[in-house]
Amino acid sequence: MLGAIAGDIIGSVYEFNNTRRYDFELFSQHSRFTDDTVLTVAVADCLLHGRDYARTIQEYGNRYPDRGYGGRFSEWLGSDDRKPYNSFGNGSAMRVSPVGFACDTLDEVLVEARRSAEVTHNHPEGIKGAQAVAAAIFLARRGWDKPYIREYITDAFGYKLTRTIEEIRPRYSFDETCQGSVPQAITAFLESKGYEDAVRQAVSLGGDSDTIACIAGGIAQAYYGCVPVAIAVEARQRLDPPLLRTIDEFNERFKL
Repeated sequence: MLGAIAGDIIGSVYEFNNTRRYDFELFSQHSRFTDDTVLTVAVADCLLHGRDYARTIQEYGNRYPDRGYGGRFSEWLGSDDRKPYNSFGNGSAMRVSPVGFACDTLDEVLVEARRSAEVTHNHPEGIKGAQAVAAAIFLARRGWDKPYIREYITDAFGYKLTRTIEEIRPRYSFDETCQGSVPQAITAFLESKGYEDAVRQAVSLGGDSDTIACIAGGIAQAYYGCVPVAIAVEARQRLDPPLLRTIDEFNERFKL
């Protein structure tokens, strides 16, 4: 799942300072992990140890405050009842990549993606966004080609994946919904020629750059088989030991 995390870190600088350039600087002194990484690792922890999603996500969120959480999610972090709040934000999709790597069948992926999403994002669009991303990762790591992945995501979830990155970019703006960012992130992967290319395409769209790059990066890792060493090293240097321990345990368990 380092592909998703590296995408988050690379995109973090550009989330509120969008670039439309493809040749932007991948890492700088300001590159850091955001809520996308924190909650991705929380989901991985649940899959590794059978932990409760709501309790674990809340625990991780409170352990790493000030990482760019949305307003309603921040309120949920401080709540005692842990009830979902019918969100269709892209938070469900940004954290779901471990599900696509851990499950053995597509049916299991869809069930587990729903479980990881609905503790906060129980709106149908929030669940759909998580399922689409997890399914794309599963299909990619199982060796299905891009035309099949495009067809499956379109047929199963109704996302229109016909526009190219060049067509999307000029009018694309900040959109934190699943329906306004998940198709764009998947398109960035579909048009890519490698992991780095996928992340560059995603960030160059503008918008919610860290999350779009996180989603595209997770699928790209699954499809291309790895994260380039130089990018992996840079990303790992920006993570603290507890996060790295869970990432490494997950990678060892699921042979990533």
